[in-house]
Amino acid sequence: MAFELPLTDTALLLQQSLQRFLTDHPKPGWRDLAELGLMAVGIPEGSGGVGGEAIERATIMAELGPALAGSDWLSHHLGASLLARLAPDHGLLGALAAGEARIAVAFGDSGEVPLVAGAAAADWLVLCGAARTLLVKADAAGLSRRQRAMLDGTLSADLSIAAGIESDTVLAEGANAAAARCWALDARNAALCAEAAGLMARMLTDTATYLQQRKQFGVPIATFQVLRHRLADMQMALLKAEGLTERAVLREGGEGWGHAVSAAVVETIDAVRSVGEGAVQLHGGMGVTEELALGGQFKRGLAIGATLGSKSGHLARHAELA
Repeated sequence: MAFELPLTDTALLLQQSLQRFLTDHPKPGWRDLAELGLMAVGIPEGSGGVGGEAIERATIMAELGPALAGSDWLSHHLGASLLARLAPDHGLLGALAAGEARIAVAFGDSGEVPLVAGAAAADWLVLCGAARTLLVKADAAGLSRRQRAMLDGTLSADLSIAAGIESDTVLAEGANAAAARCWALDARNAALCAEAAGLMARMLTDTATYLQQRKQFGVPIATFQVLRHRLADMQMALLKAEGLTERAVLREGGEGWGHAVSAAVVETIDAVRSVGEGAVQLHGGMGVTEELALGGQFKRGLAIGATLGSKSGHLARHAELA
């Protein structure tokens, strides 16, 4: 990870553990991540967790990005963090911290909620509506799930939620529910920007290595000026996205946080496509084969851009909050 964040002791330990583990296990599963203690992040120590907030979240997502393992973890983390914020004594927190139960967050409490990350295998759902936040069992009456296999290889689910769904717990209502939804959306978007930064850094590194190895006319193609310029453009796009993402992470919960998140989102949507397309093109036909991890990373980058939403919407929000 190229971020220059002031890592806490917890974040540094998680980063080092992840880097060592991913070196030998490039495609970790849910149980692998639980055994590393990642499910406990965001849950207070008194409830079986290890604490941690924005910096720990961004650090983990940047490391998990190239392994294509961040989507389900983030949804679980946000759901568990919301539960810990709104019901700090809830008995479910211990099982969530240990990875014995899975939770996901959905931004809606009734009607159709499409493409909910992590919901396909979740045992519980936090439904973040505009006026209420509910904790429901994934098999509750009034809720149905339809699994969707995504282009980037992840699984999501379309939810159909009845207006009178049976709720295990009403976590928040009114202004408190609106604030919880706003926090979860901005925290998710900042974390996705961090994941995209991790993806871009890996794609850029692998592309630079490939250009040094591939030769034409007896010399590495990395010496060709036009390719060096293309690589420099990719590097600049990554640096701008990283810088704004760092700002969004460090401002979490403070003044100007929403403004910082929207700025990071706008830059990341452009950067992740630019870097991904550049990496694929510079690899030639190999860039889209199953032989290389690059193809899956590029698809995940495009999925992140789509999940972040409309660039025009974030530009309007950025202008409004400036």
